[in-house]
Amino acid sequence: MSSTTVTFVTPKAPAPPGQPDISYAPDREKWQARAARRLKEGNLPTTLPAGFPAQLKGDLVWEGETVAETYDWTYVLSPEQLDEIDSALKYFNGLNLSLGHLTAETFPLPKLHAELRRLSGELHNGHGFFVIRGLRVDDYSREENIIIYAGISAHIAAQRGRQDHKYNGQKADVVLSHIKDLSWSQNNGVIGSPAYTTDKQVFHTDSGDIVSLFALETSAAGGASKLASTWRVYNEIAATRPDLIHTLSQSWDMEVFEKADKQYVERPLLFHFPATESTPERVALQYGRRYFVGFGALPRSPHIPPISEAQAEALDTIHFLGEKYCVNTDFQKGDIQYINNLGIFHARDGFTDTPEKRRHLLRLWLRDPGNAWPTPEVLKYRWDQLYEGVTPEGQVLPLEPFIRSAGNKGR
Repeated sequence: MSSTTVTFVTPKAPAPPGQPDISYAPDREKWQARAARRLKEGNLPTTLPAGFPAQLKGDLVWEGETVAETYDWTYVLSPEQLDEIDSALKYFNGLNLSLGHLTAETFPLPKLHAELRRLSGELHNGHGFFVIRGLRVDDYSREENIIIYAGISAHIAAQRGRQDHKYNGQKADVVLSHIKDLSWSQNNGVIGSPAYTTDKQVFHTDSGDIVSLFALETSAAGGASKLASTWRVYNEIAATRPDLIHTLSQSWDMEVFEKADKQYVERPLLFHFPATESTPERVALQYGRRYFVGFGALPRSPHIPPISEAQAEALDTIHFLGEKYCVNTDFQKGDIQYINNLGIFHARDGFTDTPEKRRHLLRLWLRDPGNAWPTPEVLKYRWDQLYEGVTPEGQVLPLEPFIRSAGNKGR
């Protein structure tokens, strides 16, 4: 399934010295030419790295063109379930607690709870994604919609991860963010992430175990949400270009856009988990293209080593195979989408807003301790940044959009 809406509005970020000819917007012809050149040069590994499987199997191996034949990923809420959600909202409001206190206990869903736990199992041990449909967004205030979103999500995955460490200039555990075009209302010179533009977002993962999006409003045109199976893409690369599995599983210099002692970390993008007595063999992918090529007001720093030609080819390969095998989830107003962020990677088509209809999503980074996949050792520092020390009192769930520090040149 290929992309039909491709828009890149934000000017191309300048490349640092020595960087290959690659930018945030993937170029199929450059990818194919680079692949042909590297294959002609030869001396590429022809076997997989030690321990990596020739092929992964299971429900997480799916293709966009056929997955709907065997899996219905849309869970439509019944009138009775909507009433139960409404009752849970009233119950929570009656407790007079801050939004950080939203849990499965403070937002009780006695009948729906078992279904939401089953869906968490689907995320971690099944197809890796689902959509909850039917919430009546227009019946509630912004704050009530956030309560409902976080309340339902608490039954699926109890932990909410930090998406920013400050809010309005003050230290805070910001656990909810708004995905919305802010380029029309903000100084465009500070936006360094496509999340705050109408640009196409190329295939990537977020941070953490589970990424969830709640559609308060959809765009006037475009903006399709696309998901691809990491395992299906892995199988293709393993069978045809095992050298790129070496590249993806070796160390990369990944830029850190927030203020830090060191402005990049060294880690692989692809991780292998051998089978255990209780879990199957797995691979996991964690990457974002902009951390290697820059975007908008946050170009790749010249103080970080440039990526290699092999890494440039690998970035394009996983993007274009993502497009080849992706599914469009038909994201609608009132939908909540949940994806396994280690087994699924995602993209968004460019879109067009109108003054009357502006695309506006809410996002949570979640973790279900009971079902979670193991965290790769080199990512534990990042998981700690997300999930460690987050308290009910310290959580902020902003009602209005803002630009996260990691996507803000003015950070």
